[in-house]
Amino acid sequence: MIAQFAPIVLAFGANLGDREAVISAAFAELQAHPQISEFQASPLRQSVALTVAGRDEQAPRYLNAIATAVTTLTAPELLRLVQQIETKHGRVRDTRWGDRTLDIDIIVYAGKVQRTPELTLPHPEAHLRDFVLSPWLLLDPGAALPRHGRVRDLLAQIGDTTEPYLPDPPREGTVSDEP
Repeated sequence: MIAQFAPIVLAFGANLGDREAVISAAFAELQAHPQISEFQASPLRQSVALTVAGRDEQAPRYLNAIATAVTTLTAPELLRLVQQIETKHGRVRDTRWGDRTLDIDIIVYAGKVQRTPELTLPHPEAHLRDFVLSPWLLLDPGAALPRHGRVRDLLAQIGDTTEPYLPDPPREGTVSDEP
């Protein structure tokens, strides 16, 4: 069977532990996978935690990013891969929309529209989440979400509450990479 090349969009989020290091490690693992190519990641954005009850200003803030790539994995294989990466980095699935060390969502898979018990494509809430749309727009100003339209227009409709991520500067007495 000839492998099909599927363009994908993945969303990353983390609000526990070393958020930046975990997301960077997940990027590296996906980039190194033999069935994933053309991997590009957005700049990191920071956002308020979103829970089932709504925005939680008291919870640790999330770091968010988007990555685009091409894969020869099927959608179920890609889902298994991202869930393995989440688990490797300490993801626990005990509270719906709870705090997490790493969350990786499949936003788009080859433009498919499908709903199975395991996976809905495109991601059913992506068009309502500025923490998905904002970094995606930074990565691809012409991006469009199947069934919903241009990312630029979607973000304009809901507003952007995310912020650029600026890592904490090294504390006095610590070693820096800068000269």
